[in-house]
Amino acid sequence: MSENKKLTSRMLKGLAKKIGGCGEGGEIVGVAPISRFSEAPERMHPLNIFPDCKSVISIVMPIPRSAYRGITEGTHWNNYTYYSYNRLNTVFRPIVTDELARFIEAHGFEAVPVYPGVVEMYQENPDPVPGRPVPDVNINVRIAAMACGLGEIGWSKVFLHPVFGPRVRIGNILTDAELEADPLIKPGTICKRCMKCVPDCPGNAIPGKDGSKITIKIDDQEYSWGDVHMGRCTATHHGINYKCSPFLKRYFPGLNLDIENTNMSEELAYKITHALGGASWYRPNPEFPGKMVNPYIKQIMTHCGYMANCGAKGCIRSCMEFQEKAHNIEQDEFKTPVFPGPKWKLQPPEADETGGIVEKKALTEFFQDPDIDAGQWS
Repeated sequence: MSENKKLTSRMLKGLAKKIGGCGEGGEIVGVAPISRFSEAPERMHPLNIFPDCKSVISIVMPIPRSAYRGITEGTHWNNYTYYSYNRLNTVFRPIVTDELARFIEAHGFEAVPVYPGVVEMYQENPDPVPGRPVPDVNINVRIAAMACGLGEIGWSKVFLHPVFGPRVRIGNILTDAELEADPLIKPGTICKRCMKCVPDCPGNAIPGKDGSKITIKIDDQEYSWGDVHMGRCTATHHGINYKCSPFLKRYFPGLNLDIENTNMSEELAYKITHALGGASWYRPNPEFPGKMVNPYIKQIMTHCGYMANCGAKGCIRSCMEFQEKAHNIEQDEFKTPVFPGPKWKLQPPEADETGGIVEKKALTEFFQDPDIDAGQWS
């Protein structure tokens, strides 16, 4: 290993600003000493990934504000998955993380970039390596960013930045360099408990003000946020909630899974949504002329390997609206409001015309279509 060269937090922040293209608006890099993670559980502790870690670095990249505009208009969904979610997390932001990690290593220190994967469930079988935690250890990126002084977790469990509000994605680097730490942002600085996220969440996943909450302590600061119902959140996010998915309305008319009141687990929500995402139907008919169960999900999964559908209406967009109107964040003002007009709604399933028994005439006309091979469906 080369001889250690001088490395400072200021140097990392300057480089991140340069390659991240975020202008002068707020810090996108924060640093925490490893001591701030003293109460982290075993499976989320940085030292169980990198035992020599002295500093934790968090990097945020803003979500383009207007990437949500198509969903707000009810007309265009692809941007949400690509620019607001999956590709921002898996391509654009990691470019900054990779550059910073290599910059740190060029100064003679180790730098472990940590992908912000969410561990959905842990195996309970005995440790594969005696004396080590069960894989897969992964730090909580939002708590880490809070420990690095970049913001706080809002009531909806979404991370809030003092300039960009709720529209950021997060990555981390663990290093053995002892860097100057950033001060913590005090609880309540950004999240004012306006509770606009609660009624605007299509899945009813965010608890009310008096609902269950999560509380943690970092140094002498205590942070709390709502105990979000992750089954309802996942089902809504991945597109099986008719209230926010025009694709579910189009391809599954009359279906009402009552997501707002479901008690399905997060794991079950994943199993249902991803099974539907790859499913096909063996015969076309007047009600469902195509083979794919939900062509939109198939399309977006093919391009991104992921499907995001709800448009973060409550947890991000309603929070954006409050933060901007209240001038509670430092971003430049935009001419267009977050919600430029009335919020659109989809009709309830009981109002759908589901087709029922297909009339003989419609069935005959369908199989007379030259593009349909009636023989293979007989």
